[in-house]
Amino acid sequence: MTLSAHHPTGATAPAAGGPKFRAVADRLRRELADGVWPPGARLPIEPELARAHGTSVSTVRRAVADLVAEGLVVRRQGSGTYVLAPRSTGSHRVLIGVIVPDAAFYYPRVLQGIEEELTAAGARFVIASSGYDQAREWSAVADMQAAGAAGLLLAPTLAGPERSAAYLTRLAQLPVPVVLVERRGTSLGDAGESVCTHHEAGGFDAVRHLAGLDHRTVGLVLRLHSPTTEPVRRGFHQAVRELGLSGVEFEAALEEWSPAAADRCLAGLRAAGATAAVCFGDRQAALLVAAARRAGVRVPQDLALVAYDDEIAELAEIPLTAVAPPKHLMGRTAATVLLNRLAHPEEAVRQVLLRPAITVRESCGAPRPRAG
Repeated sequence: MTLSAHHPTGATAPAAGGPKFRAVADRLRRELADGVWPPGARLPIEPELARAHGTSVSTVRRAVADLVAEGLVVRRQGSGTYVLAPRSTGSHRVLIGVIVPDAAFYYPRVLQGIEEELTAAGARFVIASSGYDQAREWSAVADMQAAGAAGLLLAPTLAGPERSAAYLTRLAQLPVPVVLVERRGTSLGDAGESVCTHHEAGGFDAVRHLAGLDHRTVGLVLRLHSPTTEPVRRGFHQAVRELGLSGVEFEAALEEWSPAAADRCLAGLRAAGATAAVCFGDRQAALLVAAARRAGVRVPQDLALVAYDDEIAELAEIPLTAVAPPKHLMGRTAATVLLNRLAHPEEAVRQVLLRPAITVRESCGAPRPRAG
């Protein structure tokens, strides 16, 4: 946007008795109120503003800092300065958009935490489910921006068709703050805010739990093409190295998991001498329990299992010990991070990792007797 259409030629006169930057700030406030730059619009860069106002860049910078402090605009690192929606009072409370892949599985407790925190803060919110569809997700993002959402809590779909890095870059360029929920950037260069389970720690702790039960060869059973798969894999292998264990892997895409796939997995684990396995996720562990029953392999006596997710782990025919992501806390924390960003846009970026816990059930049993 060029400024010549909106600003007369000539310097802005300072207010009587006040520094020049205050006069520039006053003029910018009027222009925001008049809709020269509507909510969500990006302000021109500071040198362009300085030319339009006939002043220095440092003066403009101080003026914009005033507007930031008042919550009228927000600076987004590497992107620019954006106009915020007017702060509402009374019945017109700040609106937050919430988008998750599935409102029935995994995310209900996350949503409960979000709702509790936003309600306590007096915020309004609208919730959408993307169904793991990027196009549907992006449409929901656009709808929420059009409705005046001041910020978004989003568990993005990173399994295509758009590559995850490119998709996260697009989200980072939105004119409203975005906090990723149960997702995080794929590079240390990602400067967006996120609240995610520390899945590497979850994979590590599952192996450490089994090592504490005297298992020395441990399997890793994976469903592929989930954002959680690789972090769990990294944590598993770090634990195997640090604890001096032997590890073996079996993996299959989600759609390939079946009783036949579980039979093949069990055969591979047994051939490798594994006496225990970490299974991502609950369904894969439950299929493995059924495969063990068909093969006459006892759980946990012959094969101890730790599931990952703890959604349906206790419903398996042998209730499963499981790594349990802190879903409710994740929702509350993500809402808190976004509300803090709206209230304090200049504060440091927050990228939060929450360590999961292990819920012990029947699928691990007592420590194995030591040989010799």
